[in-house]
Amino acid sequence: MLILAGLGNPGPKHEHQRHNIGFMAADALARRWSFPAFRSKFQGHASEGTIDGERVLLLKPQTYMNDSGRSIGEALKFYKAQPSEVVVFYDELDLAPGRFRMKTGGGAAGHNGVRSTIAHIGPDFRRARLGIGHPGHKDRVLGHVLSDFHKVDQAWVKALTEAAADAAPFLVKGEDERYQAEVMRLAPAEKLDPRAAGRED
Repeated sequence: MLILAGLGNPGPKHEHQRHNIGFMAADALARRWSFPAFRSKFQGHASEGTIDGERVLLLKPQTYMNDSGRSIGEALKFYKAQPSEVVVFYDELDLAPGRFRMKTGGGAAGHNGVRSTIAHIGPDFRRARLGIGHPGHKDRVLGHVLSDFHKVDQAWVKALTEAAADAAPFLVKGEDERYQAEVMRLAPAEKLDPRAAGRED
């Protein structure tokens, strides 16, 4: 069982915030691949379905961002899965808006949801990093991630999350580099948002 976990904070107050782009990606995957309605399970909202013939669990932890790993760890244990069978979708400050990078392993780079996941299942899971851009100063980071996307951002957010869903057959086959390339082909950030140009990993 492949576990695709989107990170975010529960409740309508947080629904449209930058920190919740992981939830948005999970919802896009559910729509694109006709998953059944999410149900409460593993201290989160979960839905089981298939992507390109592969069994997949979509998971949106409801434990708040800082404790996301509890929910992911519970699902991992239930399915007797390995960390390499977990892909975590989350907001990445160090990528410009609309950029996308896959990565396996490593540290948390200041992301509390990733830190919690490492604490519960170790570092060797796959990361789908959805660029939201950096506000410019560390003192502004919290306000940045916990504020809603602007109207001007809606086009690239929709394009990026839908591309992440459309390209998913590569992801479920473990072809992360091809997946990354296909997501960026389907949602080229520099054409969607001028702020996304010129910034890289």
